[in-house]
Amino acid sequence: MQRKTSAEQQGKNGYWFILPFFVFFLVFQVYPIFYSLYLSFTSFDGFKNPKWIGFANYERLFSKDLWGDSARFLLSYINTWRIWLPNIVSQLTLAFLTAVILTNVRLRIKGVGVFRAVFYFPNLVTAASIAILFALLMDWQYGAVNQLIFGANKANYINWTGSSGTLFQLLISGIQTWMWFGNTMIIIMAGLTSIPQALLEAAWVDGASTSKTFFKVTLPLLRPIMVYIVITSLIGGMQIFDIPFVITTPPGSAGPEYSMLTAMIYTYDQAFTNNQYGYAAALSYIQFLLIAIFSALYFRSMRRQEQGVA
Repeated sequence: MQRKTSAEQQGKNGYWFILPFFVFFLVFQVYPIFYSLYLSFTSFDGFKNPKWIGFANYERLFSKDLWGDSARFLLSYINTWRIWLPNIVSQLTLAFLTAVILTNVRLRIKGVGVFRAVFYFPNLVTAASIAILFALLMDWQYGAVNQLIFGANKANYINWTGSSGTLFQLLISGIQTWMWFGNTMIIIMAGLTSIPQALLEAAWVDGASTSKTFFKVTLPLLRPIMVYIVITSLIGGMQIFDIPFVITTPPGSAGPEYSMLTAMIYTYDQAFTNNQYGYAAALSYIQFLLIAIFSALYFRSMRRQEQGVA
């Protein structure tokens, strides 16, 4: 009886140990999610009590006013995709090439750990710090990039962040690639090293070339990792905020041709500039639904490919 009572007491003590986590989880994660859902159906300026207006915020998003909020809303998502797509393509390409080279048993490259640390390092620095760094490097008149390329001939200096919206977006994509390809490379390296070496050697014995072995053996086995990388990159890309916000002058401006008006910056402006918190909450849930839809479509396409291969 004493042993049973002692075991029961230990079990109760365990609940007390895990209680703080659930309290913080409910207060700082679950409650804000449901409260923001409630706010999306209200008109709330941050001062007066929220006023229930039903689906008016969502109807406003899909109105026929091509020059009003709906135009800005659509433009923000177009900009977000124009920044994310070049980033994920270049990021995966560089990460794959680097991971394959560093894990190739035939090359036997020394100092793989040093390369992994160096490539991963930009991922440890905050995005705001990276944005300030590149804002200084790409400065039109005094930036180091223009000085290295053109020297003292200021007539040829390129206004990287003010002359063209497309150039600005490609610059942000390049910064994102530089920051994240090291993280992607490490994940791919983990996948490559988990592939049984016997499968690769069997392909080589059968006469398969290195490229054919990669596309027919290695790449199909990396498909689950690819799904993880693309989905997480999609979620992060749809929420890009820090770098476009900080690198523009003044910070938070839309940049040339509204090229830096991403989905998150548009949501931020509606909430903290226009004090339309209900509308901003609706924007957040629309973004959540879009990410869920795109993720589901990608999962479905990958599942079909697996069934086709099988």
